Amino acid sequence: MVRGTQLHERLGRLAYGAAVWAGFGFLLLPILLVLWLSFFSNEILSLPPDGYSLRWYTSLVAKREFVDGFGLSLEVAVLATAVGLAVSLPASLVLVRGRFPGREALLNFLMAPLIVPAIVIGAALYIFFIQIEIATDVPLSGSAPGLVGAHVLLTIPWCIRLLTANLVGLDPAIEEAAASLGARAWVVILRVTLPLIWPGLIAAALFAFVVSFGNLEISLFLVAPGETTLPIAILQYLEWKADPTIAAVSTLQVLLIGAGLVATDRIVGLARVI
Repeated sequence: MVRGTQLHERLGRLAYGAAVWAGFGFLLLPILLVLWLSFFSNEILSLPPDGYSLRWYTSLVAKREFVDGFGLSLEVAVLATAVGLAVSLPASLVLVRGRFPGREALLNFLMAPLIVPAIVIGAALYIFFIQIEIATDVPLSGSAPGLVGAHVLLTIPWCIRLLTANLVGLDPAIEEAAASLGARAWVVILRVTLPLIWPGLIAAALFAFVVSFGNLEISLFLVAPGETTLPIAILQYLEWKADPTIAAVSTLQVLLIGAGLVATDRIVGLARVI
């Protein structure tokens, strides 16, 4: 009877492990397919390929739309991440440490961009910016501040989620002990709170950067004339061609994001903050 139970448990663990690995394989299959396609030598995608080549990677340097799009996406993502963290950190401290009416409503408001489709946010912001231009003559639509501000809305929910999770796990007695020794509130935050939640800060910065860098919908509405982000450049390229260049660009994006995830996991351990 005991031997039968052990056999049943072993079979259950094997079935569970097989299901997990099958799930991972299903998720990785599209990425591996894109990686494979990026090395095809023929311009028209067909199976089996005529051969393999690195020319799609080397030709990216000469394609200004991708180079310029990468530069603009990187600039906007860095700025949006910095501003998003600057806004989300005090908001998270208030939400976790504060006790006031409307706290849940404020949290739901800050997390709303995760619920509303990005295309709806982009259209709404475009109309809102146009109305501001009409009323004040301040050009926001098609401007860098308008685009960065829109991307900040995308970063705030991720920063709030990760920072609040870290603050909830932080013992308030540590901060109270520092305050009881005469430290002012801002000193407690800078010298005690931030060093203790820095893994959450790094994880929040990484996820905010990824969300902003890969956004397409909001950028379509708010990007300045004559400029383009990398996702828009990819979309525009696909309107006219379907060669492995897009697979090469996508592979580089995956490698960039993957390197960031690995580096973050090595520094702080993603399992601790997610």
